[in-house]
Amino acid sequence: MIECTVWWAVPLPNEPRYLDLLDDVERGRHGGYRKEIDQRRFLTGRVLAKTVAAELLGRAPDAVSFDATCDDCGKPHGRPRVPGAGFDLSISHSGERIGVAVTSGVPVGLDVETATRRAEDSLIAYALNETEVAALDGLTDAERVAAFFRYWTGKEALMKATGRGLKIPLQSITLAGPGEPPRLLSSADPALDPARTRLADLDPGAGYRAAIAVLADEDLKVTERWWAPAGTN
Repeated sequence: MIECTVWWAVPLPNEPRYLDLLDDVERGRHGGYRKEIDQRRFLTGRVLAKTVAAELLGRAPDAVSFDATCDDCGKPHGRPRVPGAGFDLSISHSGERIGVAVTSGVPVGLDVETATRRAEDSLIAYALNETEVAALDGLTDAERVAAFFRYWTGKEALMKATGRGLKIPLQSITLAGPGEPPRLLSSADPALDPARTRLADLDPGAGYRAAIAVLADEDLKVTERWWAPAGTN
C-alpha cells in the first residue's frame, strides 16, 4: 500500500516570518513574479513544503533546503527535493488553493485547477484525444466541464510524477472516462506504464478539481488535510 498525504492551504501574505524561510534562489524566483498573488502562491508552496519536510526530517523548517535543479536545463524550476531524504514531494497551486503531496520515496505528481472556467473547444482539442473527446458526447454543460477538468488534472499529475512535465504530449495519454474510477488506460510514452501508475481524485473544495498520481503498482491510499501556520485561526 502506497500512502500519500496531501496538504491544502490558502495563500499566505508576503510577510517576513514566511519570506525568511526562502533561500537566496527561492527569493529570486519569488521576486520574479510580477503579480503579488503569484508571489504569495509560490511562497505558500515553499513554506508548506518545508514545514511538511521538516516534520519528516525532525528539524525546523528554516533548516530545510530544497534542490529544485531542472534535470534538462539546470535552472532552479524543477521539482523541489531533499536529496537522500527518502520521500518525494509535489507542489501545485491555482487560484486560492496551494497543495503539497508527499509519499515515502515513490514518484508523485499533484495538480489542482480552478474549475469555474469554461471548457472551451480549443482547450479540449489541445488536451484530449479522440477517445476522450467522444466520452464527452451527451453530457450536460456542467458535466462536460467537470469531466474535462478531471481529465486535465489527471494528465498533469501523471506528467509531473514522471518529472518530464509537458515533454509528454497531453493527447498521448488516455484516461478512463466520466463515471469510471480514475486510471491510466494507455500512454504513448514509456515513462507512463498503466500497470505501474495509480491515480486518485482529490477534494480541494468547491470550484476546484485536483488529482494525485504515483508511479507504483501498489494500491494507493490518500489522506487530505488542511494546513494553516501557527498563530492563525
